[in-house]
Amino acid sequence: MLHMNIRIAVSTLAIGATAVLLYAADQKPASPTGNQVKRAAAQLAPTAGQKVKGSVAFTKEGGKLHVVGDVVGLEPGSKHGFHIHEFGDCSAPDASTAGDHFAPKAEPHGSPTTPPHHAGDLGNVEADTTGSAHVDVRVSGPTIGADNASILGRSVVLHEKVDDLKTQPSGNSGARIACGVIGAAKDAGSGG
Repeated sequence: MLHMNIRIAVSTLAIGATAVLLYAADQKPASPTGNQVKRAAAQLAPTAGQKVKGSVAFTKEGGKLHVVGDVVGLEPGSKHGFHIHEFGDCSAPDASTAGDHFAPKAEPHGSPTTPPHHAGDLGNVEADTTGSAHVDVRVSGPTIGADNASILGRSVVLHEKVDDLKTQPSGNSGARIACGVIGAAKDAGSGG
């Protein structure tokens, strides 16, 4: 009888935990105050042997995602593939733990300005004569929401070579030279 009561208790706990997880998965991302997340950010850190670093901000603008950032430590005049990757894990020395390009609809790799393309395709970043680069692009596909196209909890990666915007699956853009996990950020217009 004791074993049956334990099995019933364990089953009840498992059902309750599953219900909580299903409920949580269906909720909209919110700030600690309960407001819906409108901005996200990532701090790019260099992978092993690299010196590249920077910051990237993501903002909802109508049906598009506005991506703005600054990167330093690049070779002057160089171009680099820039992508959102599927996992928010930059812990491996080469950032391989970030996974593949973010493609929730299994689209082919391509240019962010011409469909079809991965939701994570952000094009290229070009360094100036000092090795710095400014990013300012608006893309369709990725969101900051509670759907499977959300970038929250994923990573943004800068690659060593230019993205040719066609070679599958990653534009022949080479190794990962910087990686940052994307998280919710305070809305620029909010107080507190």
